[in-house]
Amino acid sequence: MATIEELAAATQRGDAEARAALFAALYDELHRLARRELYKSGGALTLGATTLLHEAYLSVAGAGGAGFPDKARFMAYAARAMRNLVIDHVRRRQAGKRGGGLDFTELDTTIAEQVGDAAPLEAIGDALDALAQVEPQLAELVDLKFFCGLGFEEIAALRGVSARTVQRDWEKARLWLEHSLGS
Repeated sequence: MATIEELAAATQRGDAEARAALFAALYDELHRLARRELYKSGGALTLGATTLLHEAYLSVAGAGGAGFPDKARFMAYAARAMRNLVIDHVRRRQAGKRGGGLDFTELDTTIAEQVGDAAPLEAIGDALDALAQVEPQLAELVDLKFFCGLGFEEIAALRGVSARTVQRDWEKARLWLEHSLGS
């Protein structure tokens, strides 16, 4: 069985089977990430964690030439895909067209209707996209820290730098996002 690093290297070379195997190898961790993403959105989404995860997989699989040189980049890409799916779902749900006020729900009764406004989610998504244009490494750090839930030590190990370097980069990213969001 190939290691995570070998699978990541194969995806970098464009191997679609390796991309699927990497996804399968990280399934439990990605499922935890999907649950966390839904929790952070306020729990009002009619998506379940498994549905979100599978939708993100389709996004990752459809990335065509996107390669993932390491686990950190794969997880950051998956987190970004989930974040975008959550934002898109909230936008569609609030749209006046396509049935507007109709809600299609799953049988999961533990999810409460809490998200009232998509604007904050959209603003965060737009700010992170803008940060990715200016400083892709900082945007990836936000995805790893905030959306993947990794700690500074874990990110440092993934990147091969010191935890203090990751903390300094986190402060830069946080300040940039605060300025961008106006708060």
